[in-house]
Amino acid sequence: MRIYEGSPRQDWEEVLRSVGAYLDDRGMRSVIFLETDNGFIVQGLQIQSSSGPGDSIGSATRETLTLHDDDVSRFMDEAIKRRGQKEEEPGPNHYEQQLRVIGQYIDAQHPRDIFFFEVDGSYIARITIAAPSGLTSQLIEFTRDDIKDMIAKAPSLRRAGRPPQG
Repeated sequence: MRIYEGSPRQDWEEVLRSVGAYLDDRGMRSVIFLETDNGFIVQGLQIQSSSGPGDSIGSATRETLTLHDDDVSRFMDEAIKRRGQKEEEPGPNHYEQQLRVIGQYIDAQHPRDIFFFEVDGSYIARITIAAPSGLTSQLIEFTRDDIKDMIAKAPSLRRAGRPPQG
């Protein structure tokens, strides 16, 4: 998915927010997110609650999803429809919020591709950026506190039209 190569409809904030909502709906945690030429590969743990009387902890299974551009476009369309409703569906929006602010930050960088993974609510991202000397990679860390701060500042930054500082 090359969102800065001729596709004005998409930006990272909206793409990651929509994919985040999809991951929330699936109950995924501890995600790894890799951009490909035609979408994303997302791997994470899907948490299943226990069903037996003696089972207090659920089980976690690793799941790998291949999300094509068409899937992401559908997620974005569904998210826009949900936002227009007076009552949003109840449920956690863990990744929807977190990935949205990461996407907002990444938008300001205009990367060619992204890769990131989550560890206990913190994220490590590698982005590839075109520079005069060629492509260069940057590593960015978003701590749990950075994410909370970025979420708190996001509404005022959107009104002001500025990307958050990470």
